[in-house]
Amino acid sequence: MATQTMQALSVDDSPRFVRLAEKYFYFAMSLLIAAVVIYGFSNTIDHRLIHANPRPPMLLWVHAALFSSWVAFYILQSTLVRIRKVKIHRTLGWVGAALGTSMVAVGPWVAVVMAWFDTIQLHRPNRDAFLLVPLTDILAFAIFFGLAIVWRKNPERHRRLMLIGTCVLTGAAFGRMPLMHSALHFYGGIDGLILLGASRDLLVSRRIHTVYLIAIPLLVAAQTAVAQIFIHRAAFWIRISHALLG
Repeated sequence: MATQTMQALSVDDSPRFVRLAEKYFYFAMSLLIAAVVIYGFSNTIDHRLIHANPRPPMLLWVHAALFSSWVAFYILQSTLVRIRKVKIHRTLGWVGAALGTSMVAVGPWVAVVMAWFDTIQLHRPNRDAFLLVPLTDILAFAIFFGLAIVWRKNPERHRRLMLIGTCVLTGAAFGRMPLMHSALHFYGGIDGLILLGASRDLLVSRRIHTVYLIAIPLLVAAQTAVAQIFIHRAAFWIRISHALLG
């Protein structure tokens, strides 16, 4: 009882911006992620999807619907936690599990089909090498999403894993922004969002959670490896990519 009282006093005595970060960070991040997605895709959605010529495969519309639903779902779940509707949050979690699983199943299929379409129909160069990027993105999402389900009863791990997994999905949005001059600059956008989570921990609890301490270095290492393979068109990956593209 005394410990709980001391914790309550320490929270109340914290600066206002620290209390705001503690209470509203994940909800604010869900809105920031939505803003990134909307702005990023607003630059290309008209001429690459809605009024595209030639028309892209219908599978791209399915992918867009699933991706948009995930962003909306993440906002909803963050809102439910913020207003303390935890029971509803947990019940809807199974909907999120089905949605996330669908994205993991459809994601690689979409990546391969669109790499073929970009190469054959749009004559865009180097799409065989770039195929590695969306495939590793969906793999990273699958890992963080899967761990979030495993640790769904551990709120501290679960919410950080869900945030990292959702941030990973913003790569395609960052890549469509005018300021992203290189095909792989969007990794900086993804990592920047995740680092906001680590910064929040440092601000609120004076320590960075183990999830970030493990996930961030591994993610950066994977991104570096992918970038090198893509830039240098590693022969082993080109062979694999051509086999996937048929």
